[in-house]
Amino acid sequence: MEHYLFYSAMIDSCRQKSVLRILDVNLNRLREALRVIEEYVRFIDLHETLAAGFKGLRHALQEIETGLGREALIDSRDVETDPFAQGNRPEELMRGDESDIVSANFKRAQEAARVIEEYVKITNAPALSEKAKNIRFSLYELEKKFMKQVINEQKRRA
Repeated sequence: MEHYLFYSAMIDSCRQKSVLRILDVNLNRLREALRVIEEYVRFIDLHETLAAGFKGLRHALQEIETGLGREALIDSRDVETDPFAQGNRPEELMRGDESDIVSANFKRAQEAARVIEEYVKITNAPALSEKAKNIRFSLYELEKKFMKQVINEQKRRA
């Protein structure tokens, strides 16, 4: 029985580290995607208020990181065994213009927020799921505004 409890604790520890690794990867992915969008809004669109909004979303991630424990997240990181860490996937190289870059990063951010929302539920801080959900729904609304702007711009050019 004692052997079983030790083995069970090891599995739980490994599983916890894997969950933290998933959360670390997706917190990084979300932050990076938000930054790509923020740079577009700041330097191409020249929309200071919107840029500040994206910066605010990035800073909201700090609360999730703090709640999970930054040190634990970093300790779970294992770039060497990540099969997608090296090279680009072919679809990542297909961008026609800036709006394609922003659109791809909206999707990347939304997906990462959803992963965080789900996996944080099985950590010691499940209440942080609501924070990730709020970020995800903010991204849906911001993407809608952005896409309307792109469509209007395309109509003006036509």
